[in-house]
Amino acid sequence: MHYHLLLTELCNSQCRYCYTKSLKEFDNGLDKKFKFCFDSPEKSKIDVKKLKEFLSKDKDPVLVFYGGEPLMEIDKIMEVIDELEDINIKFRIQTNGKLLNELPPNYLHKIDKMLVSLDGDKQRTDLNRGEGTFDLVLNNIRKIRQEGYKGEIVARMTISQDCPDLYQQVLFLVSLIDKKLINSIHWQLDAGFYKFDFNKKDFEKFVKEYNLNVSKLIDYWIKEMYNGRVLVFYPFIAIIESLLKKEKTLIRCGAGHSGYAITTNGKVVACPIMNCIEDFKAGDLESNPNQLKKFSVSGNCEKCSYLDLCGGRCLYWNKSNLWPEEGDKLICKTIKFYIDKLKDKMPVIKELIKNKTIKEKDFEYEKYFGPEIIP
Repeated sequence: MHYHLLLTELCNSQCRYCYTKSLKEFDNGLDKKFKFCFDSPEKSKIDVKKLKEFLSKDKDPVLVFYGGEPLMEIDKIMEVIDELEDINIKFRIQTNGKLLNELPPNYLHKIDKMLVSLDGDKQRTDLNRGEGTFDLVLNNIRKIRQEGYKGEIVARMTISQDCPDLYQQVLFLVSLIDKKLINSIHWQLDAGFYKFDFNKKDFEKFVKEYNLNVSKLIDYWIKEMYNGRVLVFYPFIAIIESLLKKEKTLIRCGAGHSGYAITTNGKVVACPIMNCIEDFKAGDLESNPNQLKKFSVSGNCEKCSYLDLCGGRCLYWNKSNLWPEEGDKLICKTIKFYIDKLKDKMPVIKELIKNKTIKEKDFEYEKYFGPEIIP
């Protein structure tokens, strides 16, 4: 099981699609839909020994350091690693990367995979995350690579509604893969998570341009396969793996069935964004991990023909219904578009596998540690 450990609700960034939007979201109606509890402290107060007892009951636990910005709590990270490293556990982290240079290498190297927020090139990243962010984060990545960090670094992109140029930005990040600074890429659409930010005309335009970018990116991805290279674009490889193995999926991120979040006061909830919503409490550190409450999508997703591959996109999005139905249908249009495009490429991919240009194992990946599969 994968567990996102919320170390702090504080962050050292003011990203325009997170911090800035949250300041504008006053009355979204969720207080009438869910029961909220705001008794969690800003910083984690959990007993690390209790955390160890809890995780020891899981036969294959993976702990993802998460926030806010988890590297604002470096002492807690070190305390957790020191306490847990003698049990069978893997460590991951999701970070904005601004403080990567401050985590001592002997601890950093115990974290095998990390998601680092990069939205593309310098101009795009600084637009979204603040001037100087790109250079700071990239310098920190260079530093830890020079110090011998061999783990996977995933570029975590957020695609804003006014910036549909996925193709251009991903190709820039591929240049960082070529320089061996990062290993892989995933992205998420900033759509459906705030009630106030839906504009039908604007989002219809975004969807049209974004889908064109997805189509170009898939063509590029396939072209690279002819040279024996399967670039790890998580939203692509996961769908192809499922198609190759003829497997069905639940929520792709694992929320509420194979992945949970541990809040700053030790509650276990379906996912980090639900940390204050009592309706999605699955247990606590006294619980048996194998007996945590499970959650699944509902509503229109249940009868969708794409559900077995999509999984329902996002549990929070599915349950909160912040956008009107016409907005959600437009989001789903992007999902269906890229799944259909990937299905169209299956004969080519199977032929390349048959000819041993690429391998089926090139599409295997660790599920549930953080990269979005359904943007």
